[in-house]
Amino acid sequence: MSKLINEPDASRLIFGLRDTGYNFRTAAADIIDNAIAANADTVNVRVDLLADGRKFVFFGDDGDGMDENGVHAALRYGAPVRENLASLGKFGLGLKTASSSVCRNFVLISRQSKTAPLTKLGWDLDHVEETGCWEMRNDPIEAHEHDAFEELCGDKGTLVVWSKCDRILAKNYDEPGGTKEQQAIRRLRKSLVEHLSLIYHRFLDPEDARERLIKMSVNDEAVEAWNPFYPEKSEQVLSVQQQLIPMESVDGEDIGSAKIKAWLLPHSNDLSPEEKGKARLSNKGQGFYIYREGRLINEGGWLGLFTLEPHYSMLRIEFDFDHELDEAFYVDVKKSRILFDPSVEEYLTELLKNARREANNRSRRKQQAAAVAATINHTSANVSIGSTPNTKKPTIESVDIEKQTAVVTNNHGSGIRIKQPIQNNVPHNEIYVGAVDTITSGNLWVPVLRSEGTAGHVPGVELNKHHDFYQKVYLRAGASGYSVQGMDLLLWALAASETDFSNEEMAPIFEDIREVVSSNLRKLLRDVPLPDSADLKDDIES
Repeated sequence: MSKLINEPDASRLIFGLRDTGYNFRTAAADIIDNAIAANADTVNVRVDLLADGRKFVFFGDDGDGMDENGVHAALRYGAPVRENLASLGKFGLGLKTASSSVCRNFVLISRQSKTAPLTKLGWDLDHVEETGCWEMRNDPIEAHEHDAFEELCGDKGTLVVWSKCDRILAKNYDEPGGTKEQQAIRRLRKSLVEHLSLIYHRFLDPEDARERLIKMSVNDEAVEAWNPFYPEKSEQVLSVQQQLIPMESVDGEDIGSAKIKAWLLPHSNDLSPEEKGKARLSNKGQGFYIYREGRLINEGGWLGLFTLEPHYSMLRIEFDFDHELDEAFYVDVKKSRILFDPSVEEYLTELLKNARREANNRSRRKQQAAAVAATINHTSANVSIGSTPNTKKPTIESVDIEKQTAVVTNNHGSGIRIKQPIQNNVPHNEIYVGAVDTITSGNLWVPVLRSEGTAGHVPGVELNKHHDFYQKVYLRAGASGYSVQGMDLLLWALAASETDFSNEEMAPIFEDIREVVSSNLRKLLRDVPLPDSADLKDDIES
């Protein structure tokens, strides 16, 4: 053998390849990719926990199956290139690296017809470590494996079996096979069902004609498609002309096109509980959903183009490409990540500008409407002001409802006429402080003269529900009565002082002060997010 041949150490490499970034769900999906590539119509998964704590995972499909040579080739690290380059397999590593990321022993059992013999080969990592060479195991088919093939595959197809599953759960349990470990396995199955329902939703949806229909199950539970774009309720915000992205090589040669759609989902406030379950709106759910040959390889996030922000949680981008663009998007070995070339990033940033603006505007409008509709209890401040003697405030001599003016005795003397909103029949718990949605000046507060009946007016203050300070600070403080009361007392004191020092000459100056303070507060709070519906609900209930 040539001295230039430098074969890798079998044990070091096969164990090193366990850490390629898979988790149980993504590893399982890689096995299912092979089943789909083998033209399977049905894929059945079973995750078993035995009484002694041993764990097995079975993947059975009714695809084309393989003979002895095919099984041998499939288990080679760097398996031969598939004849169909558009298949979901790519590097010839997925079966091995995905399996070994979860278990230390995996076997492949297959046949091409009901009358053909079953062929079995496998990798046992402990055996490779002991022998120090790339030697597979050719053990007899065990009874439980034969039964699993009949149950999960049928007449033909392929069965992958994982055993010695030392990485299937994140922790070891004191009682192997006990109640807590059983619960963990049930959660794992549920998580896998949810993952597969998204990753393969185009294959699972009988109404989606883009991919051929495939049935899947996990421990006999059917996997139903979950479309993250909720097309029944969502709308697209890119024109047809914008939905095709021509791609070029570094030499400027045309190498195909990617497809893109921008979906705006409904706001959560517009959805019923059942519809919320279908939309699954969340901050981490926004962003790119990348599909390679119809299979989802990236769910959510902006891939470095933008940051996650609550106002864009309704925006999801459907991005499609085929195997011919693998190199253009730097597809990784797990087929779970891509990278955008800087020129593509620039193009997408500009393309999605209007979609992001619309998502932001809709989110803010809904949150502002919810904030305006929210109710904060101002009773404590009203009681405190009404029960505190000797606070300095003007005496109201008379009011003119029609002209919205009053004659007061204040710091300038008696008989001072001021123009100020006059209100009668105000509820007792809002006589001094109340929040309204009728202030059009944009100011945070407005001094008013209020009465529970038609006489006995007192200085009060109206708070603007539309102002950022009320929506972003007051509403968040709603759960804390003292915080709201403190802000109420401060603004009432300012309003009462204005009334006490106002006259025809001073009124414009006070108006300017309120306008400047309100404007500065709005600017200071510009980057503070509005509270979401859950925040408002919690605050109101508190």
